[in-house]
Amino acid sequence: MLPSLRLANAHKPLIRFLGRRQWPAKPEEQHPHPFAPPELKQQFSDFLKKFESSSSKAAAPSSSSSKSGAKGTVYEDFWQAPPRLWKRELQDWEIELVQSGGASLH
Repeated sequence: MLPSLRLANAHKPLIRFLGRRQWPAKPEEQHPHPFAPPELKQQFSDFLKKFESSSSKAAAPSSSSSKSGAKGTVYEDFWQAPPRLWKRELQDWEIELVQSGGASLH
């Protein structure tokens, strides 16, 4: 008889959500935050232009050569990097060093 009483008083969550989840068909237009400083609101269109131009460059296939102003070369695949940077087998002393937390064994 006790189990049937528990079914009658099923758990009812205390929180209630209003309506169903509805996602917009397309994202809303980008705009500055309402509480952003006025100087940032004025320059937001310039920011969007720079952002869109940089994202279009990133979407284009890039070569393995470094871009002007870049401090290093970015490799898309490991075999494009020099062999010294490839993954290799660890030696016993390297494994012990990592397991000791980098503490000196001397």
